[in-house]
Amino acid sequence: MEFRLKAFGLHLLGSAIVLTLVLGGLYVGWYRWPGWLLCNALNVAPILALVDLAIGPLLTLLIANPLKARRELARDISIIVSVQLLALIYGAATLWHGRPLYYAFSEDRLQIVQASDLTEPEVARALKENPALAPHWYSLPRWIWAPLPSEAGEREAIVMAAISGGDDVIQMPRYFRPWEEGLPKLRAHLLTVDKQADIRLRKAKPLLRSHMLARGFNPDLPVTMIMTGQGAPLIAVFDQDTLRIRAFLRSDR
Repeated sequence: MEFRLKAFGLHLLGSAIVLTLVLGGLYVGWYRWPGWLLCNALNVAPILALVDLAIGPLLTLLIANPLKARRELARDISIIVSVQLLALIYGAATLWHGRPLYYAFSEDRLQIVQASDLTEPEVARALKENPALAPHWYSLPRWIWAPLPSEAGEREAIVMAAISGGDDVIQMPRYFRPWEEGLPKLRAHLLTVDKQADIRLRKAKPLLRSHMLARGFNPDLPVTMIMTGQGAPLIAVFDQDTLRIRAFLRSDR
């Protein structure tokens, strides 16, 4: 039993180190709050943890027999590790492909833009037309303003495409502009919690009011804006004077 426990402990330690390096790097670089929630990263990370920290080491515990030939034991453990690595690569690739690249203010809300939202032609066009805010493979999340173009034809085409399920302006980085330039328009769209019109917040308004009161914010001031992604929407609370974001409040708990 001592041999089995030692093999289990070494396998668990190695798995934990590798998993921590991979998930830690993704978290520190891209998935910090609120990205991990808005991208539904919690749907992938627990599966990786289950495979790498539970199933893999437990299988080693079962097959680690001191009476087994060392070559046979090494073969069995290598098969387990290979399956773990495949699961880790798949999960890490999924998280990488869905990593947050932008937090965008567009029209009347904040939205998250993931790498998977951007097509190669749009990225290529942005690199030519708007290189300062175009995405690269190494880009970290940036706060930007994504206004509709001023030209009426382009504007109407984007709106109609978005209505029919096509690309919206937040998926067209050629139109992105610095965050600071959009702050005057952002201020005009700040609301009180009670005036948030999104249907997903209808039942959450009493909860959001209590969250604001608990954090020392006045829920009757027009300082909030909805922030959407794949998960439940958040409410961003802004400083009324500086327009600095002071908090993100969950609407689901």
